[in-house]
Amino acid sequence: MTKLVSDKVFNQRKIVIASHNRGKIREIKNLLKPLKIDILSADNFNLQEPIEDGLSFEENALIKSSYVSKITGIPSLSDDSGICFSDLNNKPGVFSARWAGEDKNFSLAMAKINNEIQKVKKPNYECFFVCALSLCWPDGSNITVSGKIHGKFSWPPKGNYGFGYDPIFRPLDYDKTFAEMLPELKHNISHRAIAFKKLVNLCFPSLKN
Repeated sequence: MTKLVSDKVFNQRKIVIASHNRGKIREIKNLLKPLKIDILSADNFNLQEPIEDGLSFEENALIKSSYVSKITGIPSLSDDSGICFSDLNNKPGVFSARWAGEDKNFSLAMAKINNEIQKVKKPNYECFFVCALSLCWPDGSNITVSGKIHGKFSWPPKGNYGFGYDPIFRPLDYDKTFAEMLPELKHNISHRAIAFKKLVNLCFPSLKN
């Protein structure tokens, strides 16, 4: 699936974030900020979202990055992420966004998850966030990495930061949900940050500490 190119270091002046999700775009822009390059998004090109029919986060991330890069002629970075609950056989997983419906109503999705967990006898409330990042160049070269962070289901939702399922996810060893954390802290420990550090080691040497 992934064509790894050992000398494929990112040195372009532009990159397109293959997403229409404002929360994801904001977090990725923050991670890329030190590059001091033009950071665009799919919205800048009025692109429709491709059909995400992959069976994994990595496959869906590559579908998005390759689609946007091919159309724009600019390297594209995509994110496919979601939350998995042990009590729900790791659902919603790759369908996390779809559980929120066409209106992206995550309050409704979080309530659905709570209702489903309440039906489980002796739930353990264990869950984890996954993020797959895929960087694709117009010539088809691409690198896809992933990151994961484990935590516990927290109800009721708490916090006004973050987006998506952040209000019901409390990472292990912390007493706050992602949505209660200041963005600076979340950006340092999140599944997206873990995946991004892997991508930095492969493609963004200028961002290494």
